[in-house]
Amino acid sequence: MSDTPLRPPAPIKTPCIKVCVIDGETGLCMGCYRELTEVAAWQKLSDEDRARIMAELPTRRSRIRPEKLAIFS
Repeated sequence: MSDTPLRPPAPIKTPCIKVCVIDGETGLCMGCYRELTEVAAWQKLSDEDRARIMAELPTRRSRIRPEKLAIFS
């Protein structure tokens, strides 16, 4: 047995802001801008895949019509 204490796994980074509303036109969540398939698979994705998706999210916002996003401002 090891004397090293067990540490819980590091939390998974997520862009989720608890605004789970899917835009019917784009299929993107209007809170985090992920696709439903990405949200569903998030915990199973590699750190690299999550980082790649998170890097894309700011540009995805422009795919949703501004008047739809205005309800969250």
